Amino acid sequence: MSENVKIVFEGKTYEFPVIVGTEGETAIDISNLRQMTGLITLDPGYANTGSCSSSITFMDGEKGILRYRGIPVEQLAEHSSFIETAYLLINDRLPAKEELNQVSVLFNDQSLVHEDMQNFYNNFPRASHPMGILSSMVNALRSFYPELQIIEEEINITVTRLLSKVRTMAAMSHKISRGHKVVYPRPDYKYCANFLHMMFDTPVRPYQINETLVKALEVFWILHADHEQNCSTSTVRLVGSGRVNLYAAISAGIAALWGPLHGGANQAVIEMLTDIQNDGGNYQRAIDRAKDKKDSFRLMGFGHRVYKAYDPRAKILKKMCDNVLDELYITDPLLDLAKKLEEAALTDDYFIEHNLYPNVDFYSGIILRAMGIPTNMFTVMFAIGRLPGWIAQWKESVDDPKWKLGRPRQIYTGPKETRYIPIDER
Repeated sequence: MSENVKIVFEGKTYEFPVIVGTEGETAIDISNLRQMTGLITLDPGYANTGSCSSSITFMDGEKGILRYRGIPVEQLAEHSSFIETAYLLINDRLPAKEELNQVSVLFNDQSLVHEDMQNFYNNFPRASHPMGILSSMVNALRSFYPELQIIEEEINITVTRLLSKVRTMAAMSHKISRGHKVVYPRPDYKYCANFLHMMFDTPVRPYQINETLVKALEVFWILHADHEQNCSTSTVRLVGSGRVNLYAAISAGIAALWGPLHGGANQAVIEMLTDIQNDGGNYQRAIDRAKDKKDSFRLMGFGHRVYKAYDPRAKILKKMCDNVLDELYITDPLLDLAKKLEEAALTDDYFIEHNLYPNVDFYSGIILRAMGIPTNMFTVMFAIGRLPGWIAQWKESVDDPKWKLGRPRQIYTGPKETRYIPIDER
């Protein structure tokens, strides 16, 4: 392979080095392109543009591969816990047993939120979406805790504080939106069990921890922990490049995740299934509409921008979804409709030819509904899972000696210089 790529422009030849990653992926280093040639590249959506070098997550959409720090996500989903996976992403290695125990103690110590924060919650309109509340409240954490210094010990405390409190804040937003009394975490429960306890426990009906649901939530969050330079992760890095505090960068990531084409896709799946159910359950009509190029209808939860093979996360979550539905004997017309839609799409030649397999959003929407999570909390669940990846990406960018303030260029297509016309002449 050539070590350089040549660009010929206006009779001159310019050479740019080729960068090769550890998995053999290649890139042209155009860091000096504008300086040398006066040109920039135009790449809407940045599908062909690498914004950074990263050692956190590797994915190959053609082969259906996803690894965190080199470890296949399938192995983590089967053997690891969410806290251990978070430690791996943020610290670049799996923790020793003593380290994992210390982290677990820290999580319990940092799980409560300042009582004054309830004043913020209580003043949001009841119709507020939990994602908007969560983004605002994460940003507000800066008002309650000191500015983060770039010292390893303080970073660890701040990271643990954020990971622990986000779970509590998310459950609080749900309880307060329902007008229910806030439930606080229990020191004898682990991370995932505690979240379910805070979400569903009531004075009238104490919540009984179900290990099948705890494992399902553990796997759900592990599978969502990081996913390379996606929309929200790139947002965290871009906002973080301005050297804002960690809370502000994560708040921006939560806002970016909110959209239906990104983190909101799992909520969109359930809303689509509801529409199909209201249309008499005619899922075949939905499939036919999705194949009609003249119809703007999209079958949510199928296909992926990056994966051209089966999304490895979807395979794992499908199995977990079947376990939850079978073991808990859950009957739900919407979930039955989802399984029929899945079966029909997987045997349809059009979907097979276009690699439109059910993705992680399709199965996560089903499994969250089966767990009793309200639809408007789906994206919040995604945000909690993605938090370790955001933190790892932010930390990596802060430590990068090649750090630069994010500043994309553009191709201007507006009018040329135009004379200002005074208002009485218009």
